[in-house]
Amino acid sequence: MRVKCVICDSIDNIDGNSLQAKRLRNRRIHMYLCPTCDTRIGEKTKKRLATGNFRVYKEKEQKDQLI
Repeated sequence: MRVKCVICDSIDNIDGNSLQAKRLRNRRIHMYLCPTCDTRIGEKTKKRLATGNFRVYKEKEQKDQLI
């Protein structure tokens, strides 16, 4: 399966039977990042988290009272 990186527009080949290929086919919201962009973004995110100025907001799960 040929895929295109969202950031650098490089075209890569991945196995068509892999889990990542299945996610890209079935869920259009998933994006493909090439390994170089993925590591670069991961490193920069870790640096921002280390500074303390970067906050990750997560939604609180609401428990259903009827279940």
